Amino acid sequence: MIIGVDIGTSLTKAVVFDEAGVSLHQACTPSEVHHLSGGRVEQDLDQVVGTVATVVREVAAKLDAPVTALALTGQGDGVWLRDEDGNAVRPAISWLDGRANALLAKWQADGVSREVFRRTGSGMFPGCAAAVLSYLDTHEPEVLDQAAVAGYCVDAVLQRLTGEITVDVSDASLPFLDPKTRRYDEGAIAAVGLTHRRNLLAEPAPPKAVFRLNRRGAELLGLPEGLPVTAGPFDLPASAIGAGVRAPGDGILTAGTTLACQVLTDNAEFDGEGEPAGMFLSTPTPGEYLHAMPAMVGTASIDWICRLLGIEVTEIGTLLAQSPPGAAGVRALPFLSASGERAPFVDASARAQFAGLSLEHGRADVVRALCESIAYAARHCFDAAGLSGRLYACGGGVRSAEWTQIFADVLGRPIVIPSDPGVGARGAVLVAAEALNQPFDAELWASSSRTVSPVPENVEFYQSGYADYQASLTAARGLWRL
Repeated sequence: MIIGVDIGTSLTKAVVFDEAGVSLHQACTPSEVHHLSGGRVEQDLDQVVGTVATVVREVAAKLDAPVTALALTGQGDGVWLRDEDGNAVRPAISWLDGRANALLAKWQADGVSREVFRRTGSGMFPGCAAAVLSYLDTHEPEVLDQAAVAGYCVDAVLQRLTGEITVDVSDASLPFLDPKTRRYDEGAIAAVGLTHRRNLLAEPAPPKAVFRLNRRGAELLGLPEGLPVTAGPFDLPASAIGAGVRAPGDGILTAGTTLACQVLTDNAEFDGEGEPAGMFLSTPTPGEYLHAMPAMVGTASIDWICRLLGIEVTEIGTLLAQSPPGAAGVRALPFLSASGERAPFVDASARAQFAGLSLEHGRADVVRALCESIAYAARHCFDAAGLSGRLYACGGGVRSAEWTQIFADVLGRPIVIPSDPGVGARGAVLVAAEALNQPFDAELWASSSRTVSPVPENVEFYQSGYADYQASLTAARGLWRL
């Protein structure tokens, strides 16, 4: 039995699947996310590791067969600084963090962002490792002096469990790794002024790497010392694998805290002339990449509107049904993150807006306008990423049938939704099984799903709505200021 663990930003989940990919047991527990002044967002490594121990122990206790391996995946980006023993030297800085907003704006003005994009195909944003590390190098250099490694969430947990200091190539892609060579681009590191901190970047693990629980990890999880552990890819590629994305041109929409739009490709060529946003993620299969556009909009926006209106998330579907397509004339731009937007464009000063409101509108129209605007953002991302094939979807947002229908109508294509939860953990388990030479039938695992088809008249309506969204976005980008 392989336990898959998905260490999300706000929730850690463990799942065990049967031979057909149906979940047998699962457990989840929340992680603490600390939103501080100045757009700072941090997490405590010890608390996050504790969530892993909680869910693994809970699931393992339900099994009637021995655990054979542990497969880790989870959130990417940000910076998780540790010493040689895996202890945090400061709280982890989340991918949501906005303390480097001004620095990122300067890099854009000075051409640094475009230079890195030209080298690695990775668009930088305030919560990426380059911006955070450069900020710390200026404001907290003593912390970097104390650290042995500046990594990410998944490899931080791996180090605590196994003692290994490494990183998966999917995480390392952001933004220093050339996805084609799977090696760090020293010019990209130099462009952001971090050559003197190069020692903090862990070398990527080889394909299909398997690690082993050490005594510390075994005692924490209540599992045998020496148990095989895999770590990666991080949650975006893992979700694509778990959902069934297999053919170039196929894509996946993850409607989670972030709105992650990815398209599988066998061509990671980039000319560096377009908008320096998004990134090419290395997958476990050499020569295959995911062209990712992980927008900052997502279910965090829904949480915000619920707090603002004093409603529960469970009421969203009912409210969406009470307002017609087009939200009775209310329009929105969904950029509510304090760190702006990172795909399919990068602007730390991006902010939300609502237009067309009158005394005749109610909260249902405001909710629908926000949900439609997030769907428009998804279409913008997929247009940039080159979606041409089948589209899959996962994440908390697709639990709403009404919002999923909006996505299908705005995107103008059917959406395949895996029936079983834990898509990220499922992808991690499939990768682990392959690494252990015990592969499952990946097609069988992806076969349990349902399809949401677009409504033709709504598709036609949203064509003009998308054009209006693009016009509003273009106008707004000329007005945003930090």
